[in-house]
Amino acid sequence: MALRPTTKIRAKEAPPEVETPRDPAHQRKKAEERYWLQVDRQTKGSYPTLEAAEAVGGVIKKAHPVVQVSVYDSVDCVNKIIGAAAAPAAD
Repeated sequence: MALRPTTKIRAKEAPPEVETPRDPAHQRKKAEERYWLQVDRQTKGSYPTLEAAEAVGGVIKKAHPVVQVSVYDSVDCVNKIIGAAAAPAAD
């Protein structure tokens, strides 16, 4: 019986610069703006200005009056509810 010739196994050369793997696309955090639009305490979007967030929140509140729509200021940590009825004045 004839012997098979052995193959030489060569080690792969390491690339000159090893890159760190990137996070999958679904795990990367999006850049968020200062004002967050929240519907029933769930963040739906972020906006650079209060007026833009209130405009979109007003449209949502008009279409769905039952849900609670608010704008959260991430810098000042203040939550402003959109479409809330004014409190009655105490006599």
